[in-house]
Amino acid sequence: MNPKFPLYIVSKGRWATRLTVRSLEKMGVPYRIVVEEQELWNYANVIDRANILVLDPAYQRDYNTFDRLGDTKSKGPGPARNFAWAHSMANGSDWHWVMDDNIRGFYRYNRNREILVGDGTIFRCMEDFALRYTNVGMAGPNYFMFVPRKTKRPPITLNTRIYSCNLIRNALPYRWRGRYNEDTDLSLRLLKNGWCTILFNAFLQYKISTQLIPGGCTQEFYSIEGTRPKSEMQVNLHPDVSRLVWRFGRWHHHVDYRRFRKNKLVKRADLAVDSGPNEYGMKIEACS
Repeated sequence: MNPKFPLYIVSKGRWATRLTVRSLEKMGVPYRIVVEEQELWNYANVIDRANILVLDPAYQRDYNTFDRLGDTKSKGPGPARNFAWAHSMANGSDWHWVMDDNIRGFYRYNRNREILVGDGTIFRCMEDFALRYTNVGMAGPNYFMFVPRKTKRPPITLNTRIYSCNLIRNALPYRWRGRYNEDTDLSLRLLKNGWCTILFNAFLQYKISTQLIPGGCTQEFYSIEGTRPKSEMQVNLHPDVSRLVWRFGRWHHHVDYRRFRKNKLVKRADLAVDSGPNEYGMKIEACS
């Protein structure tokens, strides 16, 4: 089983590693990858050209970075994410997935086990659950590292940030913005306007740290300036819920999501859910 809605990967300088591409191809999940024109043929040498979309430079030119640096450094993945959003709407989709390019695999967390998945069924599960409600704006799987084995977690966490693998309602009146931390910013704008977000602990993404893999924003941002500018931007955008903290030897932003507990899911009027669990045909098999 595969997702109902189109799935996009945004990528820069990672045609050699292409971790998310490899993961999805192994799972048999269809995707499109958004790349910059100057890197098109680097990607086309290793990815079917039919799966590649070239970013319209207008999305970079018109992107709101929320700083005064202009084109002196990369504008980050936000322009490509907005391009994917527009592309999915132009093709008549009500939702779309957009993913980072450094996800090594996807997992189901069940009975204290993290089980590597072999196809796209988990995306369909997340879609179907989000579609039960009229006020879910965004959903996605949690990070593998945040749900360690043999720890008790609810299957979902409501009204928090959705990172790196985002299922987005296309009709939302927002778009990606900011040179850094655009995931956190979009999550907070949704929550502040009464929308709900769903972070799935039952399904996980094994995302490699941005700073560990060449390409992306690693060289242009973090290897030169560290993490303070990205954290400061988050605090400047949302000072009412954010603060700057020093942890693990570097700067981070800390966001307090507790005020959004008041946002409640609203079921569709025509919702009918079968009693008992639905495994969507999933079963555990030994890997070769």
